[in-house]
Amino acid sequence: MVFAHGSGSSRQSPRNKFVAGRLHDAGMATLLFDLLTRREEAEDAYTGHLRFDIRLLADRLVHAIDWLGRHPAAGHLPLGCFGASTGAAAALVAATERPQRVRAVVSRGGRPDLAGDALAKVHAPTLLIVGANDEPVIGLNEYALSQIPADHCELEIVPGAGHLFEEPGALERVASLAAGWFSRFLAPEAALAA
Repeated sequence: MVFAHGSGSSRQSPRNKFVAGRLHDAGMATLLFDLLTRREEAEDAYTGHLRFDIRLLADRLVHAIDWLGRHPAAGHLPLGCFGASTGAAAALVAATERPQRVRAVVSRGGRPDLAGDALAKVHAPTLLIVGANDEPVIGLNEYALSQIPADHCELEIVPGAGHLFEEPGALERVASLAAGWFSRFLAPEAALAA
């Protein structure tokens, strides 16, 4: 699973590291990397303009997907994307640009709406996870859900959770949902059915 972190975050995101650990426990490999260089991160911390540059973030994610495809230990593995916040939009755009590689997408507290016109081209099974107390983001995810034509696209609202899923048990629920989704759509049987 390739992780696309959200605005103002990095590969060190404790939430993404937690989910990656749970995916490891489920027998999945993960790649967490920084979408921005250190200089870009410093600039973005001051201006905030790169965190919403979905085209830039998606390009970086596509490069990572292509790199994995050439990697001797990972090139044969089925690939999914896990996006958080603005990283969710980047993951969805990447799924449209590498449809043969990206076989499933999971969004945590994401802004899939920022994928814009790419939403209408998403055919990878997509799971949108939002906290029940994150009302503005629920509406943005409902909009994205209505635009994605994938055969399997669902919105899961985690009760009692806010945007960062910091409430007791909330992040565990996200990790469980993500592991279930990826297991369902990246299993060898799923590849044969596609």
